[in-house]
Amino acid sequence: MSITTPSTFGNDALIGGFTDPVFDAQSVFKMMMDAMARPGILQTVTADIAPPAPLGIAAGAIGLTLCDHDTPVWLSTSLGRSSLPEWLSFHTGAPIIQERLEAMFAFIEAGMALSSFNQFGIGTQEYPDRSTTLVLEIQSLEGGKELALSGPGINGVSMIAPIGLPDAFLRIWNDNRALFPRGVDLILTAGRQFLCLPRTTKITATEL
Repeated sequence: MSITTPSTFGNDALIGGFTDPVFDAQSVFKMMMDAMARPGILQTVTADIAPPAPLGIAAGAIGLTLCDHDTPVWLSTSLGRSSLPEWLSFHTGAPIIQERLEAMFAFIEAGMALSSFNQFGIGTQEYPDRSTTLVLEIQSLEGGKELALSGPGINGVSMIAPIGLPDAFLRIWNDNRALFPRGVDLILTAGRQFLCLPRTTKITATEL
């Protein structure tokens, strides 16, 4: 586990958080609850924050809202090499850890290769909530090939059109969904936008 003390914080870690922490966090939390209840619905973060690059605004706002001293966080390589570990530690108190299986939240940079979600915590049959929530940055949540969503919280079929998903995303997701009630939940972010894909959501391609 990485330990960061106040004396080690650089200037980049001290700035760029919520202007009004209580109001902004409540606003993002409400959007998160709505997005989890209605998979695929686009949400837009309006808070004026500046997380360290390469993390996007939506991903940064989610981190500020959901992370605290009781939520171990894993960061992908480029994020871990930025000032993000200190930024998250300063603004939320969240411990940054190296072991993916123990992380409650994992923040993944755009373009990182993923072959499976099983390298993260998937919970147990008795405690499926003890799993990792993945926050995956991609190029865009609009303008790509359409994917059809169905399942709890979706009236019939809902469509999303993300750009920049991992190459084997549908296989990875189907493997994850087959683990139910275990498995990870996924938050896709791009700039200020995000959408949620709970493990119960079925995702199918609309074109071959």
